Amino acid sequence: MPKLFSYGTLQQKNVQLANFGRELAGCQDILPGYVVGEIAITDPRVLRESGKAIHPILRFTGNSIDEVPGTVFELTDDELARADDYEVDAYVRVSACLKSGTECWIYAAAPDSR
Repeated sequence: MPKLFSYGTLQQKNVQLANFGRELAGCQDILPGYVVGEIAITDPRVLRESGKAIHPILRFTGNSIDEVPGTVFELTDDELARADDYEVDAYVRVSACLKSGTECWIYAAAPDSR
């Protein structure tokens, strides 16, 4: 099963229920080499489901001292596709290695997002 590291709204129970039809169980971990920025959300569906107009967004620094705490979830392939549908175009799904050594997917800033 794919693993997804969440540092933002995908950790919210209401967002999980809206997108996956269930609450996810996960474990805490840390993503090195990134910092968290902010992005304004205008997509009506995402605004409705998250209840937030400003979302966090990962920005790659490559500096191992930079770390982002979050939660790792195991998803089905279908649930991962639903997570892709939830994320707006400012995010891109990329693979990453967490501090624990876990290989997972993350949603980070797309190259052209600010």
